[in-house]
Amino acid sequence: MKRARLPMLAVLPVTVISLVVAAPFVVGDHPLQWSSGSLTPHLVLDGSEPTHPGGTGSGTDAGTAAAPEHTETAKVDKEWKKGMPQWGVQLYWEDNPEHSLEYVEKQARLHANYLVGLHANSISVSFPFFTGTKSSTKITAGTKTPTPERLARVLAIFHEAGLRTTVRPLMDERSLDIADGNWRGNIAPSSRDAWFASYEKFLTPYLEAAQGEKAATFVIGTELNSMEGDDRWSALVDRAEKEFTGEVAYDANWDNYVSGPISMPVSHLGIDAYFPVKVDDDASVDTLVNGWDDWLDKKATGTLPKITIAEAGIGAMNGAYHSPGNFYAKRAVNLRVQANWYTAVCRVVQERKMSGVYWWSIYFDDNPNDKPDDKVASRLDFAGRPLSEKAIKSCFTSDYAGPGTDTAS
Repeated sequence: MKRARLPMLAVLPVTVISLVVAAPFVVGDHPLQWSSGSLTPHLVLDGSEPTHPGGTGSGTDAGTAAAPEHTETAKVDKEWKKGMPQWGVQLYWEDNPEHSLEYVEKQARLHANYLVGLHANSISVSFPFFTGTKSSTKITAGTKTPTPERLARVLAIFHEAGLRTTVRPLMDERSLDIADGNWRGNIAPSSRDAWFASYEKFLTPYLEAAQGEKAATFVIGTELNSMEGDDRWSALVDRAEKEFTGEVAYDANWDNYVSGPISMPVSHLGIDAYFPVKVDDDASVDTLVNGWDDWLDKKATGTLPKITIAEAGIGAMNGAYHSPGNFYAKRAVNLRVQANWYTAVCRVVQERKMSGVYWWSIYFDDNPNDKPDDKVASRLDFAGRPLSEKAIKSCFTSDYAGPGTDTAS
């Protein structure tokens, strides 16, 4: 069935603002990161997206990772239903073809059980796809891209736990000339016809896998600022909806969201939200909420029931409020900064009657029950940080009923 779409998602006249990102080595809001088990730099996949810092959990070297001990899949207390908030986490999965299916399945159960323990009802599975240079027209799967078959098995395990699932391919940026300021948000394919044709070919088997496992949402694109508004999206979304009967969404980068209309023919919009708030580390939760509202009000005041915070996160360190998505910085650990940010974002989601929030992030090969090793781990990691986990649990067990059937935007 064809779902009603957002009419090219233009929300109120806005003030165009100039954004300055002060964090070093940041392209857009995408800092460089370190590969798990190595010190090889490569790009993060969004305002904080790690691809990942030296692993703290079970994912070790290629082909040598031991499968976690078998456990039964836990079950959520209350499964998500339409109109309820999506309380979730972004799980980033760089697959290793040398990992057995048994390892993948057991790792998925490990994460499902952890999320159930957080009282989450949703999970978004993000994974990389690849391109060439900024002008490339070719989209491909790589060795780190899970196959559709392995993705389907992971989705099935999350569904066993009662979790709502989102499938979210993300363009990996390591082949782009980041030294020249390039990232996924300013690609300029030499032929857009060829780019869209290649992208559709890549997406189709993943749409089929998502449909086969009855995923709730498929994110057709993430942070592709320079490609937004292209007429070719309509045909691509039409074809996607023939393969997939769930919600087709697009996730916009936070700066593009507030500075202009997001023109995409999809039924739902997410925001990768890393709004800088220029306050001291001891700022109150109320102050942080006001900082977020100042940003959101540049686009639209009032409730935002058609908006999901597709990514939110911050480093557990001093000075993080000024640049929430800065992966590289490893300043003094400050657990309260991260926990207060989560509490504030959750309040914003509830007060603005948003569809929900997904925290960035957990890496698929990590053990979320382990305490992060602050010598190598990203400060953005929240799994294993009790104060942050307490804030997330408080959010996910709040009495917020969700946006319901409100259709305001």
